[in-house]
Amino acid sequence: MSIPESQLQTWSHQGSVKQSADTYNTIKNVLEDAAAPYANKEFKVFLQGSYGNDTNIYADSDVDVVICLNSTYYADLSYLDESEKTNYNRDRIVASYEIAEFRKEVLDWLKKRFGSSVKSGKKAIAIAGNGNRRDVDVLPCAQHRRYNSYSSAATSRYNTGIVFWTTDGKEIINFPLQHMENCTSKHQSTSNRFKPNVRIIKNMRNEMIERSIISPKSAPSYYLEGMLWNVPNPKFVNSYGDTFANYWNWLDDCVAADLVCANTLHFLVRDGHDICWNMEDYTSTLTGLRKLWADW
Repeated sequence: MSIPESQLQTWSHQGSVKQSADTYNTIKNVLEDAAAPYANKEFKVFLQGSYGNDTNIYADSDVDVVICLNSTYYADLSYLDESEKTNYNRDRIVASYEIAEFRKEVLDWLKKRFGSSVKSGKKAIAIAGNGNRRDVDVLPCAQHRRYNSYSSAATSRYNTGIVFWTTDGKEIINFPLQHMENCTSKHQSTSNRFKPNVRIIKNMRNEMIERSIISPKSAPSYYLEGMLWNVPNPKFVNSYGDTFANYWNWLDDCVAADLVCANTLHFLVRDGHDICWNMEDYTSTLTGLRKLWADW
């Protein structure tokens, strides 16, 4: 058997929108309050994750909010030649306010405003839901620049992302705004079929976990979005069932190591990288999808 089109149609629907939007606005207003201890710094608050991408499903709970420090940035010079690195170091000004202090001030401010519902995690700061407010993860981070060329500050070229360090000292670099922009572009280029199919595969992931086909943390939403982003646009057709067959067959035939994240700046599947999907989990997810489909 295969999964009925009616079930796929149900899974394609977006989860809570108004409650999530209200939650985001509440947290954003607090983070941008002029009384916050970091208010005189340059920063930006924005959504990331499923709600930011409009790919949230009914089972999603957390709203992911980023607060990015822009008055201080951290740089990746690995794409520069030696002369360009010399130019960069000539112009470099050492920051007096760094991400560790920023994170502490954000945490202290959130605790002042939300009390004991605020808990500091390995990566983000969790705020438990209350009433109509959903659970929230707030990620304090700083601007990251991946330099592609540097002759002077005015003529330099770089990709702008975010960087933060986990509580055990691991550096994490990502490019969430590029991810969101590219997913939106993909959605438009597929006649608005991309995001409903992402929601379907996320519901299929949850079903596979419930049936013990895959382990609970083997298929994060970010990687599922990236996997489908690689699939050629013509594979997204009017029927959800046909689209599933199209993208599963294409992914089964492609070279996994060639797949990139939706931001186009990281590979999707690589072992030993915190920002990449490991090959075992990628393979088990692809195999599990076919099993779920066949055993329905």
